[in-house]
Amino acid sequence: MTKGQNALTEVESKELLKRAGIPVVATKLARSKREALSISKEMGFPVVLKICSHDVVHKTDSGGVRLGLANAAQAGRAYSEILSSVRQAHPESRIQGVSVQPMAPPAVEVIVGMSKDPQFGPVLMFGLGGILVEVLKDVSFRIVPVSERDAGEMVREIKGYPILKGYRGQKPASIPALEKLIVKVSQFVEKNPQIEELDLNPVFAYPDKAVAMDARIILE
Repeated sequence: MTKGQNALTEVESKELLKRAGIPVVATKLARSKREALSISKEMGFPVVLKICSHDVVHKTDSGGVRLGLANAAQAGRAYSEILSSVRQAHPESRIQGVSVQPMAPPAVEVIVGMSKDPQFGPVLMFGLGGILVEVLKDVSFRIVPVSERDAGEMVREIKGYPILKGYRGQKPASIPALEKLIVKVSQFVEKNPQIEELDLNPVFAYPDKAVAMDARIILE
C-alpha cells in the first residue's frame, strides 16, 4: 500500500486527537456542496475548505485548499474548484468530500510531528510551522516518551524561540500551552504504536492556548 492509502483523512485524524485531549480546530466533513454550505453557515463565515481523501496527502500542492471564504457564494465556488483541481491532479484518488472549518485568527505557527526512527522508535519534533519548517528547518527532537522538562527544552532550543516570546511587538505564544501539547502528543503516540507518522502543521500558538489547524496521521 502507498502512504496515501495508509493515511487517515484530516477529519479522522482530528477526531482521534480530540478524543486524546489534544486541541484541534472544529472540523466537519461535507459530502456535497449543499452540505458544505450548510456547515459553513452553521460555523459562521469566514471558513476554510480542504479536500478530504485518504489518497491526497499534500492537499495544498493539489489545489485542494481554499482559505478565508467570506460568504456562501465563495464557499460554493471553492467546493467545485477543489474537486476539479484534485481530480485533475490525482485522477485515481478516492475523495470522501471536503472538510469545513472556521477561519481562525492569525497566530504564531508551529509544528509538532512524529516519525519512527529504525533504531530509536518514535521521535517527536517541534519547530516553527507553516512553510517555515521546510525553509528554515528550525526544529528540535526528542525520543518518545517526552517529559514536561523535555518539552520545555524542545521549545527553547529552536532558534525561533524569540518569536514565540513576542518579537518586536508581536503577541507572544503561550509556552505552557505548547509544552502541554507536546507532552499530550507524546502520550498519544505511546498509546497508539500503529502510528507511523503524525503531523500537526500548522498549530496556531496564541497567548492563552495552542490549537492544531491541520493534522495528518499515517498508519503502519
